[in-house]
Amino acid sequence: MDEALIRSLTPGVLGVLVRRGADFAAAEDAVQDALIEAVRAWPADPPRDAKGWLVTVAWRKFLDARRADTARRRREDIVEEEPAPGPAASVDDTLQLYFLCAHPSLTPSSAVALTLRAVGGLTTRQIAQAYLVPEATMAQRISRAKRTVSGVRFDQPGDVATVLRVLYLVFNEGYSGDVDLAAEAIRLTRQLAAAIDHPEVAGLLALMLLHHARRATRTAPDGSLVPLAEQDRSRWDTKAIAEGVEILQAALARDRLGEFQAQAAIAALHADAPTAEETDWVQIVEWYDELVGLTDSPVVRLNRAVAVGEADGPRAGLAALAELDASSPGSSGSSGSSGGGSPLPRHAAVAAYLHERDGDLATAARLYAEAAHKASNVAERDYLTRQAARLNTGRSH
Repeated sequence: MDEALIRSLTPGVLGVLVRRGADFAAAEDAVQDALIEAVRAWPADPPRDAKGWLVTVAWRKFLDARRADTARRRREDIVEEEPAPGPAASVDDTLQLYFLCAHPSLTPSSAVALTLRAVGGLTTRQIAQAYLVPEATMAQRISRAKRTVSGVRFDQPGDVATVLRVLYLVFNEGYSGDVDLAAEAIRLTRQLAAAIDHPEVAGLLALMLLHHARRATRTAPDGSLVPLAEQDRSRWDTKAIAEGVEILQAALARDRLGEFQAQAAIAALHADAPTAEETDWVQIVEWYDELVGLTDSPVVRLNRAVAVGEADGPRAGLAALAELDASSPGSSGSSGSSGGGSPLPRHAAVAAYLHERDGDLATAARLYAEAAHKASNVAERDYLTRQAARLNTGRSH
């Protein structure tokens, strides 16, 4: 049975039920029941019209559940409304489902889970495994999310920016369990791009493709982290890079710059460089300046400091880092004296790298060790620990 086909049909089937009057939570439950039925029945007797089959079975599942919970008069009204079997309507409700699953009333984690379930067609177990939480916990999270959005009108305009943030959260989870979340995020973003003509949707898709093209080289066979400058560029996925660049160029040509397009432009410049030494850091700094103007994000300013250090030298990078420290709440002051007091992730690691490039190995070693202590995952922690040990060993000889 074609699991990819079933998952691609899920949002359309769900949309049909909601348009027929089913509330979102009940419709989503009915669709999941229909998918289970499809897994059981299709291998022996595949339907001619897969979507029509799923709509018919899901609607009957919904009616069965409603009959158990409503009065006889309302039951009879709904039965009379049941459409005759036949080809499913061609109305595409995918975009509205994206908006609903990324509704502002949901927390980011709930929006991610609901998007993967309702739009992505994943099972609760698959989502739980991907996020390394018990299935019961994920089921409760999805159930609460469905209740939260059940009263939202299905035709209510949504916020594209919120949807894109949810999809990027999915993409950045990478891979765990039996679901490749990065690949799933790309699939869902392609689906969204087909439903809406928006340059930032295209920008996010380009960004995902350009990052995903380097995936095979990000870690060594032993699982250790391989930084961008040391990655084997001959193993990058040139097809994905070419597609990402083409999508990005078309989006930029519309002259409606957004943060995902700017991030994709930076990724494209990295992908375009035959070697790390040939990277066009001056252009990358210019794109970071655009990003700062768009977002004024401390994380963007931190990444900009690295680019400035590459383009204009480590002292210039440290100066950019000091400017960030001075403007950030809760910072401890100059990166030259501490570099790790900032609450920003990777701040100490960036300061360590720039100090090493500037020849201050003692400060760099201390900051690498501090960064390792604050690392959010094992691979990053081990890499930073090795950097600290390398510098400490070199100083002792």
